[in-house]
Amino acid sequence: MINLTWRSGRSMWTRIVVRPGMALTADQTTALVADMRAIASLTLKGEDLEYGVLGGDADRLNNCVITVVYQSEKPKGPRRPVAFNVLSLLDVELANRPTQVMHLGLVMVDPTARGRGLSATLYGLTCVLMFLTGQGRPMWISNVTQVPAVAGMVAETFSNVFPSPRPDARRSFEHLSLGRQIMARHRAAFGVGEDAGFDEGRFVITNAYTGGSDALKKSFAEATPHRQQKYNDFCQQQLDYDRGDDLIQIGRIDMAAAGQYLRKVAPPTTAVGLTGLVLLMGARMALLPVIHWLSPNRAWGVLRPAKMSR
Repeated sequence: MINLTWRSGRSMWTRIVVRPGMALTADQTTALVADMRAIASLTLKGEDLEYGVLGGDADRLNNCVITVVYQSEKPKGPRRPVAFNVLSLLDVELANRPTQVMHLGLVMVDPTARGRGLSATLYGLTCVLMFLTGQGRPMWISNVTQVPAVAGMVAETFSNVFPSPRPDARRSFEHLSLGRQIMARHRAAFGVGEDAGFDEGRFVITNAYTGGSDALKKSFAEATPHRQQKYNDFCQQQLDYDRGDDLIQIGRIDMAAAGQYLRKVAPPTTAVGLTGLVLLMGARMALLPVIHWLSPNRAWGVLRPAKMSR
């Protein structure tokens, strides 16, 4: 189990916990959830969310990755939670094989800490870490949102994302299969009720805010815009904000997406960025083929296991 905390800025600390329901004691889990609820209360102006980890769902705590960013005015002073992300691990099947989709889940940032690029840390860093701990295998991700800034960030950061206004966005059979399974089996992970519809052609969830996520519903004017106008136009055209629609985006994190993320967050001119890119290039050219070759019992994309367990 991963339970890491490190200094991520002059006054910022980042903590990532994989499957906190299993990795932490009951008291530690309660404290972690309390930190997230404190951020949610500030973000939603006192309103409560009634689904997922924040609603006390024990199953979600056993199948999620939580990232919390803390702020501390002094190196050894108290740390105040200012942002979090809950990434859910969804069990699905693809090509008759069990696999997992990382659902980007709920991200919230204390209004006093916005504008510091924390969303990129909360989304991208956690996914890159999971990608690397998964030995560099491409992993499917999903995202449910009505916010243009988030929809655009996902389309720009990850590979093969649908839906998106990008000209290369295509709905494949894999997208459709995963979208159907997520909507059929995992609505509770993102607070969508059973009465919500699913438009398979556009990948739009209609009347999405009926399963505990009511406090997150926004008008188009309230939703944070993206710096590229095409994402704002796309969301406004595809979604009925009065009814409460969401996009369900499905894409992948692979070596290209991980490298792109590092280039955005840590420019190659910096030591951190250069080190990250060198490691990724080395993994692409040398380490991954070796790992794949030495793993005869594990499937790698289209490569089938040489030996099947009985």
